[in-house]
Amino acid sequence: MHDTIRPLVEMTGVTRIFPGVTALDNVNFQLLAGEVHVLFGENGAGKSTLISILSGVYPQSTGSVKLMGEEVSFGSVADAKAKGVAAVFQEFSLVPTLSVAKNIFLGSEPMIGPFIDRRKMEVEARKLFADLGFDIDVRAPVATLSRAQQQMTEIAKAIHSNAQVLILDEPTASLTERETKTLFRIVSEAKARGVGIVYISHRIQEFSVIADRITVLRDGKLIGTVAIADTTPSSLVEMMTGRAVGEIYPTIACADAPQVVMSVRGLHAWGVAGVDIDVRAGEVLGVAGLVGSGKSRAFRAALGLMSIDAGSVILNGKDLTGAATRKFLQQGVFYLPPDRKTEGLILSATARQNINLSLLFRDDVSTSTGLSHARMNSLSTGIARKVDLTDAFMARPVANLSGGNQQKALFGKGFGRDYEIYIFDEPTVGVDMGTRAALYRLIKELAEAGKAVVVISSDLPEAMNLAHRLLVFAGGRISAEYIGADINENNVLKAFFDTKGEAA
Repeated sequence: MHDTIRPLVEMTGVTRIFPGVTALDNVNFQLLAGEVHVLFGENGAGKSTLISILSGVYPQSTGSVKLMGEEVSFGSVADAKAKGVAAVFQEFSLVPTLSVAKNIFLGSEPMIGPFIDRRKMEVEARKLFADLGFDIDVRAPVATLSRAQQQMTEIAKAIHSNAQVLILDEPTASLTERETKTLFRIVSEAKARGVGIVYISHRIQEFSVIADRITVLRDGKLIGTVAIADTTPSSLVEMMTGRAVGEIYPTIACADAPQVVMSVRGLHAWGVAGVDIDVRAGEVLGVAGLVGSGKSRAFRAALGLMSIDAGSVILNGKDLTGAATRKFLQQGVFYLPPDRKTEGLILSATARQNINLSLLFRDDVSTSTGLSHARMNSLSTGIARKVDLTDAFMARPVANLSGGNQQKALFGKGFGRDYEIYIFDEPTVGVDMGTRAALYRLIKELAEAGKAVVVISSDLPEAMNLAHRLLVFAGGRISAEYIGADINENNVLKAFFDTKGEAA
């Protein structure tokens, strides 16, 4: 990369002001042809605002945007796309009722006279997916696809547009390891064609594989741009948060003699091939494994979210095998699901309303005439302070909050009553390091208060740094269990691929 090379994109002094908020403050950003340039920062740092300006969602308040040396001012996303800028956002832009093929060609349908050539559209869509290495039925309505398949369809749609600038916003959040490798191959091929890629991700471990340069934003300001060869994960975290990486993961004291409060034996379910698990009070049990390893399914089956084929689940001496999830909640188990939008939160309701739902069965919110809304609001305000949600955010619909604040609201539901066991499934998915640090402090508080805490995570540093004891899943089985100093990257990575495991 040389300064003499004319940038594909050059954004200079870009500022974006919303009512009462400066989302971007005099930011400079350059993208070269044939490079992957990562935008890195906490939720609210200005990443989404920057790519929204570049992709035509809305204009900058001040500053200039140049594309291939020519100043541009996009009037819409379609305008930006026509000039060679395509974006794949976290919130998909697909039409659910249309087929995959129709979504790919929407607005550029092949024609036979005045009619759409549906056969040609489907043939070309199949070829596109075959070239990309995706296995998707192009006739299937988008509404019937998994989130990962919808993500692949969005990516294919962007590739089909022959964009010169490709923006990928958290593209691997819904993908398996195999799908992620396929995506990285596609990105490499696009780079070789001279495409410039703007890549947003919180998964810092991906950067060494895919990135050329990284630009770090904080509070709407540019902190710096560094070459991947000249930085480290810890220095990036420090740039992003203003804190050393050692301050992100807290030291969590473990109970002297943690007692088993939940015992799973010989559990068989879809994708789970016979596992034994003990959950202990005053201890953080980490659960690691690749996507599809069975780590989440084991706990979802144990808690009645999936059917059990064989095995037992004992909670505080009571046999709850096959019991409904409601029974586990009543018996003191809190479960935080991995997908906050479809399982954890009511998006149209405010953060306060979501947290208030967790208070409904408390005795101290009931009166002779019904629920005391004043008492509920008082309790939810206290919970909001605990999870670091401001009053302004509490009054907003959850759909309008950042991913980090949505996750805080989801955590807040766990403090609606006094649970004995907290099972956090992917507790920090899609949130920044600053929010992670806040959520980790809550986990520390719970464990040191004597609660049993389970952290199921695809983020290996997270699982390793929080756990007193770590289970590693592979092929639907527990391949290894580590304690203390034995929880290290070398041991865990080996266990990731040991599909025989303890159940063999």
